[in-house]
Amino acid sequence: MYITSAFDSGNIEVLSVESPNAIELKIRPDTNSEFFQWFHFKLVSAHQEEHVLTIKDVAGAAYPKGWENYQAVASYDREHWFRVPTEFNGSELVIRHTPEQESVYFAYFAPYSWERHQDLLQWAQQSAWVRQEHLGETLDGREMSLLVVGEPAEGKRNIWVTARQHPGETMAEWFIEGLLEHLLNEDEPVSRQLLEQALFYIVPNMNPDGSVRGHLRTNAIGVNLNREWAEPSLERSPEVFHVLRKMNEVGVDCFLDVHGDEAIPYNFIAGCEGIPSYDKRHEQLEEAFRTAYLAATPEFQVTHGYERDAPGTANLTVASAAVGERFNCLAFTIEMPFKDNDDLPDPYQGWSDSRSRQFGRDTLKAVLDVLPMLR
Repeated sequence: MYITSAFDSGNIEVLSVESPNAIELKIRPDTNSEFFQWFHFKLVSAHQEEHVLTIKDVAGAAYPKGWENYQAVASYDREHWFRVPTEFNGSELVIRHTPEQESVYFAYFAPYSWERHQDLLQWAQQSAWVRQEHLGETLDGREMSLLVVGEPAEGKRNIWVTARQHPGETMAEWFIEGLLEHLLNEDEPVSRQLLEQALFYIVPNMNPDGSVRGHLRTNAIGVNLNREWAEPSLERSPEVFHVLRKMNEVGVDCFLDVHGDEAIPYNFIAGCEGIPSYDKRHEQLEEAFRTAYLAATPEFQVTHGYERDAPGTANLTVASAAVGERFNCLAFTIEMPFKDNDDLPDPYQGWSDSRSRQFGRDTLKAVLDVLPMLR
């Protein structure tokens, strides 16, 4: 038997491999950080029997409640991912699987590779509506890329969508892929209406270094980018620095920052109730977006989520709060589950890459419905 994570977004440490039913592993924390939860590794085995893979010490992970009722994902072809029996016993995560082929990949959620990210950028720029811009470089020297979708014209609204500030939240880039497929479909009336009235500024991956390194939450030096929006710097958080500089240049009328939540098995959004400038207009705009989102897709709900911030208590280092305050605009964090959407459960896949893509497509209808209200 052989286990490796020596590839893009790989993360696991092998403690011992004594037999198929006695494999002990450990998740490697983010560089210079105590955050850990993301795992992604390959098992090669000639044994056609149940394999028991025990990931040790997971009670100390970033979000221990994320392990409750969680099922790992596996794939033979790295395209189609399915859930496998997984148990959290309070201190260890135990994965059980009988391989049907010689090698199988396991991951915390369906990975979104750096190679696929580059393919997405190049595919998108084939559209006459798309311009790809280089914003700058990360600490590891990877490029920060922006897709500008639409033709500039006076009076158009600027819609910003960012994903994967936390690199282990791969469902966010699957969301972006689905959104782009829909937005660039010339036969889709929602997309045509949107591009007649708005420009989209889309950052599919805010954290390239963390993504490739197999991090859960941080960049190359262990910085949580979603706590850097008050004063980003080239030394600590060039990813945020470059994006915010472009936002200041062109303006923002609507901002959606796409994430995944480890513990809550629902899709939900978090707004800007606690920012200093929050007023009645902002409240009405947020409520209109929630109503439009509910009408756009049954995957969205408003019962479960984070508690709303009390007036004046927002954390202005967080992207949605910082952008909502700076640009006096509609700004939401969109959260998807690592587990499943308990309102519409799927025992085979749980919440998945394909459902994330569909959720991205559906989001465009909600944006269209509130577009006339943005300014």
